[in-house]
Amino acid sequence: MANIVLGVGASHSTLMNTHWEQTTHKAEAQRFRDGLYAARDRIAAARPDVVILLGSNHFRGFWLDLIPPFTLGVGECIASGESGTPEGPQQVDIAMARHLADSLVEGGRFDPAFSARLQIDHGQSHAIQYLLAGLDVPIVPLVVNVFAPPLPTFERCAEFAVALREAVAAYPADSRVAVIASGGLSHRLPWPDWRDPHGDDEDFMVRAWLDGRENWADYDVRRRQIIRAAEAAISPEFDNRVLELFSLGRAAELGGYGTADLEDAAGNGAQELRTWLMMAAMLDYIPGERLAYEVVPEWLTGMGVTVLDPARQPVAR
Repeated sequence: MANIVLGVGASHSTLMNTHWEQTTHKAEAQRFRDGLYAARDRIAAARPDVVILLGSNHFRGFWLDLIPPFTLGVGECIASGESGTPEGPQQVDIAMARHLADSLVEGGRFDPAFSARLQIDHGQSHAIQYLLAGLDVPIVPLVVNVFAPPLPTFERCAEFAVALREAVAAYPADSRVAVIASGGLSHRLPWPDWRDPHGDDEDFMVRAWLDGRENWADYDVRRRQIIRAAEAAISPEFDNRVLELFSLGRAAELGGYGTADLEDAAGNGAQELRTWLMMAAMLDYIPGERLAYEVVPEWLTGMGVTVLDPARQPVAR
């Protein structure tokens, strides 16, 4: 059977690629990047045969014409390549992906969407770029809806992850599996609730999310300007508490957050922590190790990295 050998949670920001030279908090930015590289070395040392990659989608592969809560990539996977992230086809473990989809449906608790030609964006490709650099390992991409309400609850995400863990364990091949969660920590994007936009910028964003599937480039310049004009809304107290929960093996407590409560505490971008919770659930909430945390206002985000490693757990007497 397959065995989960490592879990990683890591923040992402395309501004790390496009605005490195303009970043004034350079020391903090470099320490975060070093944390990513340290996590990459831990992944390499774990020797995974496949990486289950949990991430969000920022309205480049999914649009308001269809937003499933959970979508498994079970065939081709195309990275959009925005802002210097990887572009084009990505290597997918199709046998593992289809086994997971079949097992989840046949288990009777979940009916995830699936895609035989999944488009991902930096919500997952940022992790490929930095955490899988130089590693010849296929992925199984899982996109979680965190930006188009109504969102799957944190509790539901945790339940889905447990079912996913069981499906991994039932895989007939002797495969080593790493799980990467991309997203978070606290940050606020200048994105509206699509159901109730206010003002020209929010109306523009919703129109882009509705119509952008065929002509995204027509919206990209102004969209980027709106994002770059946003002020950072980072909550170090919240972020450090989240990282502490992971270090203590108490990440399950994130399941108690409601969508509105989390946005009030840490911004709409913190909704991406659903992927971190799912990663922890797949590792059975073992205690983790904090590799980095930095406040980088130019990137609008509290940037963190944590690792959950079954091989480094205390041996029970």
